[in-house]
Amino acid sequence: MAAKIRLTMAQALHRYLCAQYVEIDGELQCLFKGIFAIFGHGNVAGLGEAMQSAGDSMPVYRAHNEQSMAHAAVAYAKSMRRRRMMACTTSVGPGATNMVTAAALAHVNRLPVLFLPGDTFANRLPDPVLQQIEDFGDPTVTANDCFRPVSRYWDRITRPEQLLPSLPQAIAVLTDPVECGPVTLSLPQDVQAEAYDYPESFFDARTHRMLRTGADPDELESAVVAIRKARRPLIVAGGGVHYSNAMAELATFASKHGIPVAETQAGKGSLPWDHPLNSGAIGVTGSRAANELANNADLIIAIGTRLQDFTTGSGLLIGKADTAILSINVARHDLGKRGASTLRGDARRCLQDIDSALGKAKATTAWVDKAEKLRADWNSTVDSATAIDDSALPSDAAVLGVVNRTFDTGATVVCAAGGLPGELHKLWRAADADSYHVEYGYSCMGYEIAGGIGVKMAHPHRDVVVMVGDGSYLMLNSEIATSIAIGQKIIIVVLDNRGFACINRLQTSLGGRGYNNLLQSSYSRPDHAPDIDFAQHAASLGAQSEKVSSINELETALQRARNAPHTAVVVIETDPLPCTEAGGTWWDVPVAQISDSADVTAVAADYQEQQKKR
Repeated sequence: MAAKIRLTMAQALHRYLCAQYVEIDGELQCLFKGIFAIFGHGNVAGLGEAMQSAGDSMPVYRAHNEQSMAHAAVAYAKSMRRRRMMACTTSVGPGATNMVTAAALAHVNRLPVLFLPGDTFANRLPDPVLQQIEDFGDPTVTANDCFRPVSRYWDRITRPEQLLPSLPQAIAVLTDPVECGPVTLSLPQDVQAEAYDYPESFFDARTHRMLRTGADPDELESAVVAIRKARRPLIVAGGGVHYSNAMAELATFASKHGIPVAETQAGKGSLPWDHPLNSGAIGVTGSRAANELANNADLIIAIGTRLQDFTTGSGLLIGKADTAILSINVARHDLGKRGASTLRGDARRCLQDIDSALGKAKATTAWVDKAEKLRADWNSTVDSATAIDDSALPSDAAVLGVVNRTFDTGATVVCAAGGLPGELHKLWRAADADSYHVEYGYSCMGYEIAGGIGVKMAHPHRDVVVMVGDGSYLMLNSEIATSIAIGQKIIIVVLDNRGFACINRLQTSLGGRGYNNLLQSSYSRPDHAPDIDFAQHAASLGAQSEKVSSINELETALQRARNAPHTAVVVIETDPLPCTEAGGTWWDVPVAQISDSADVTAVAADYQEQQKKR
């Protein structure tokens, strides 16, 4: 008879997670880096007891906000290229629903994180308990049902033995290159505390390895024919290049066959910025070089990208009738977008197989020469855009330039949402594959500071520089205190442009007047707008902080931040109006067809003309 061990459901769950390992570069590591936990009545007596009893078997991190701790977990998984991950546990009600935004972010970006929200009683005897959502027509519905559409796998554990089939399924999703994404196991608080005789073998150590799916031979042959036929091919490198760890193979393939490379937000850093075939960012926030090549290419080779609207210029840059697309992706869902022909498989294996079949085939010399000239011209544009700006209020680009030059190697920049990701995508010079971490799949304000903690956990020996606007800072800043408490130093550069400047620029570009975005246009009187001392606020959370009054002061302040013993914050006021006009392409944002404003009407007419090009 198989040996059994009697444990509570929560103890069994924790023990199972501790038994999962991953092999990375020949080294065995725990699959889960640790658990972020904020306790409440829905998890403290169950999972909280299990974690405390288990001692040091898995690190536990206390945070200040459920959404931001989940952002940190997501950022860690992204930085580890999905090979390691974290779990997050909360109580029922607001603690759980605070994590739904982070779950959506992880879902969009195909990133693994395990959500363990507490839930109401499975036996329903005390209903309604504190924080319980009551559906008048369905008593099985709880707040945790909000996780269903933003989870790749969702389950509610209503009996302790249900862990036996559910946990292996959860881990399989978290570690699968195709299904990868957030997993939610909803844990009723009474069931967490219930005991069951589990088979001891259930807790045997298991090692997970990266799966590398090979391409179908017929699809591979068709892909090789398409590439060999192309005279003007362009590679678009997406996040899948990073997750497959195919950066070296991409560099070899591009160099051998003379194919220029453009990078999506998730794919940036696939090649170092100074690689001779790196044409820079692609799409709405793209470089003039990459977008010009995309406009003239006869074949787009899209590797590991979702081909979303910012990448494709809403289908007008990539997706044109006269340009073929070859999509290389491990995920079926992403393969056929924009009418692409398909090659399903792991990015690294597919590049190796195509390279072997192509032999010495190369793009035309004229195409390579064109790419080199465009790249040189664009680098000059970047130099100009990021040059020292002596204006009273510098541009975001000027600030970015100083930060990039100060942290040119061995550092990672972190950002998300607003205007900064666009400037970073165009202008940041990523020295290596870990230099750039921007969340732009869900474009989630508030990700930045918490994300910086996750990046630092993954790369403890790198400088982690968070660039964040005042709007995002105000949304989620509490994890500054967490970063200090758990010894994860980050450097935060706050660009204070007095409002939501990115959307203000979009609003005015569509014919509107500044309205409810910048602080000065958001209140009945300008003097009602709050005047926030961000440096003093950060200091109150424990950070070393200072405010600088000019670009010239910024560099020395950054050096002080680099030398600080713990998290440091540098604040600088910036101009909300300018952004880098060079590069970019059309983005589909509908304009009111009827308006009292002549400016809106004029923009609407131009919008209709752009729509006709589809």
